[in-house]
Amino acid sequence: MMAENEGRITIHMAASLDGYIAREDGSVDWMETEDEYAAGEELDADYVSRFLEGIDCYLMGSGTYLTALDFEKRGLGWAYGDKPVLVLTSRALERSRESVTFHGEDLRGVLRQLRSRYANIWVAGGGQLAGNMMRLGLADEIRYSILPVLIGKGISFFEGLDKDVALHLLESRAYLSGMVALRYAVER
Repeated sequence: MMAENEGRITIHMAASLDGYIAREDGSVDWMETEDEYAAGEELDADYVSRFLEGIDCYLMGSGTYLTALDFEKRGLGWAYGDKPVLVLTSRALERSRESVTFHGEDLRGVLRQLRSRYANIWVAGGGQLAGNMMRLGLADEIRYSILPVLIGKGISFFEGLDKDVALHLLESRAYLSGMVALRYAVER
């Protein structure tokens, strides 16, 4: 059970309906879908802005970081604003801004530090990191944005997960774009 003063860790990823967060080569070109669901909610920009303001820091693997850098280089912006971004990696990578730091130490140690400093910790990817966190029982919540596409093979949302993890559905929402957002508590 989480102590009252500890930060909450949420894993969030957008994935295909068949559970892939990227193609085998790491590309995410399939994320631009063209579905329409008339009964869905509109994803309001003000809501998104307020929601993102509540996130205190981001944690990601090196593959997700490189994808974010690629998005920025293509003119799509830096999705994480000025919030601290911690990248778990053993590789030497380009540091794109002051808010980015690299950590090669153990996952438990990094999360212990984050929980003591931040209230709302958002794990933004990748599949190996998410799988490791679930195996070690380190996440409190999962947010899964399912895009209306099947890609057949790729990098799994929870790469290498080797056990069952019980979840409790907290919320589900369908959007005009055909995306379905699911929010689960991790049962302990």
